[in-house]
Amino acid sequence: MRFSIVILPEYPWEQAVGIWQRAEQLGFAQAWTYDHLAWRTLADGPWHAAVPTLTAAALATSTMRIGTLVASPNFRHPVPFAKELVTVDDISKGRLTLGLGAGGIGFDATVLGEEVLPARNRADRFTEFVRLLDQLLLDDHTSTAGQYYTSIDARTVPSPIQRPRIPFVVAANGPRMMKLATQFGAGWVTTGSPDPDGGLAGWWSNIAELSQRFDDVVEAADKDRGEVARHLSVDASGVPALSSIDYFGECVGRASDLGFSDLIIHWPRQSGVYAASRDVLEEVAARYLCT
Repeated sequence: MRFSIVILPEYPWEQAVGIWQRAEQLGFAQAWTYDHLAWRTLADGPWHAAVPTLTAAALATSTMRIGTLVASPNFRHPVPFAKELVTVDDISKGRLTLGLGAGGIGFDATVLGEEVLPARNRADRFTEFVRLLDQLLLDDHTSTAGQYYTSIDARTVPSPIQRPRIPFVVAANGPRMMKLATQFGAGWVTTGSPDPDGGLAGWWSNIAELSQRFDDVVEAADKDRGEVARHLSVDASGVPALSSIDYFGECVGRASDLGFSDLIIHWPRQSGVYAASRDVLEEVAARYLCT
């Protein structure tokens, strides 16, 4: 089991730099940040942009992988985004992972004055987004005209340091997007679906169903079960994995039993969403990351 951590882009860099460096010192394989313009209950508070944050993090660290969890088409066009990604890949010396998702229906979907797309259309747009990003990061010159995106002789020079390109981790819960993860992703990531009754057992039951569904998609794609890494954002259950060392161990065991290769947690906040103890984080690192 590999362990990674999300550092929300809410801190001034003078404070954030120490968090990113400490995450690397603790032994996390990857640190992510959210790629939103504003996010849920924290929408009225400080919130920095993902790409500049990752650029600074690349310069402040040396071994840990960094990435978005997740970037979406809600406010991004693949052509300028690809150029930014290649630059961060260069600065990080090939440590960038690109987490991608279809995008929700919240602030990011409406801030540019656009109407919220129905689920099927969001899936169509996301498929086009991923395919074009893949092409842009593989080819020097890209011209295409789709329903949602057009590129005319878009130049990706230089190419990414990582070959054949920067690895994608695709967020998916349904079979169609899971298939996209097997086609283009080095990994699949899920947050599961919240249980209507708010129960932790219901969330884990949903994760088990999603894991089985992904097994079926992988088998249909004629791929080995371990060919695409499986990431679980476990704090999406509503109970932070860092609630206690015992609960973290329970999360590790359950995720492993369900076939997940990577467990994602969040840097503990003092209050509100993802609130947890730094002492538990340090104990988790000593027990699980430093072996």
